[in-house]
Amino acid sequence: MIGNLSSDEIEDLLQSNILGRLACSNGNRNYIVPISYVYDGKFIIAHSMEGLKIDMMRSNPDVCFEVDEISNFRSWKSVIVRGQFQELKDERERLYAMKLFLDKMIQLKISQTAHPNEQHSLKPVVFRIIPSEKTGRFENE
Repeated sequence: MIGNLSSDEIEDLLQSNILGRLACSNGNRNYIVPISYVYDGKFIIAHSMEGLKIDMMRSNPDVCFEVDEISNFRSWKSVIVRGQFQELKDERERLYAMKLFLDKMIQLKISQTAHPNEQHSLKPVVFRIIPSEKTGRFENE
């Protein structure tokens, strides 16, 4: 059976995962990349070093984010979030976002962008996705 996820099921899937795919476009080129994230019930929060996806999102803040849970080809859940990229520049907002992120990731190996060292002396770009639409589908045997 294939169907739509309820609002609660969409929220649960976003809350329970830490890896999703971020899609962005600059008008000439589309780009999709896996990212680690945390969902606080309102925003999808992530970070990255400067690069292609940050440049693209700064030029066009319309983004799409996708999260899956796949047991097999006949048993899966998927959520798509459409929204707006917002870079967090206020230091208090950045610290709050990174604290949420690190609290969720504490049991996992943290990427170098979460803890810049001598090789990465630049601050990561901390951002959130402000959802405008959330949809979800599932299939189960």
